Amino acid sequence: MSRRPLLAGNWKMYLTSGEAVRLAKAVAAISQKHVDRDVMVAPSFTSLAAVAAELKDSDVLVGAQNVAWEQEGAYTGEISPRMLTDLGVQMVIVGHSERRHIFGEDNAMVNQRLLAALDGGLVPVLCVGETLDERESSATLQTLEAQLCEGLENVTSAQAEQVVLAYEPVWAIGTGKTATPKQAQEVHHFLRQLLAGLFDKKIAEAVRVLYGGSVKPDNIDELMAQPDIDGALVGGAALNVDSFARIVHFT
Repeated sequence: MSRRPLLAGNWKMYLTSGEAVRLAKAVAAISQKHVDRDVMVAPSFTSLAAVAAELKDSDVLVGAQNVAWEQEGAYTGEISPRMLTDLGVQMVIVGHSERRHIFGEDNAMVNQRLLAALDGGLVPVLCVGETLDERESSATLQTLEAQLCEGLENVTSAQAEQVVLAYEPVWAIGTGKTATPKQAQEVHHFLRQLLAGLFDKKIAEAVRVLYGGSVKPDNIDELMAQPDIDGALVGGAALNVDSFARIVHFT
């Protein structure tokens, strides 16, 4: 089965609203030549409305960096799926390592957010990944299995096909270190096997699995050549239009 590549930029806590709009406009321009891949940008919450308006008539998808587990309520500081879709947001990142390790979001919380995203009409990008200690203690696969299985708890087969996975080794995020294409491929293949066990082989072959972790212009081609890597979740390199353009234009 041919899976459509997805190149996604996570802008994290960078860029004012004006800066984000300018970058979004530039990303739309560099994405026009491709009809065989998807491009997504995830600005901060304060820039979402302006970026969504800028990209309304483009093919670039708009994502949020997190989402609440309820459609509304007394949850100070949270943003609901209904609020996001009202702005024109189509996708949302859940379970990013920074949410897990800085803000203490566990697998159960990530699962709640993912289910709310699906119920609210958003495509969730479920992030999984091991720390350096977990990799060095040979706990990588055990960690990933728990994150994936608990993160997808109560997800139906029909919903599962809508989910995007992103493997982000925590030790490679913002460090300049990158899992080798072979290491990344091994993990992506393992995740696909887990999906087949949770659902079925057809769903496992349909779900897109992205790689994240110091993705750069000089490693994107080799990463994308791997059979189970379907795209990239890009951090720092997505903040510069030239470097992100090279990633979007991978060959």
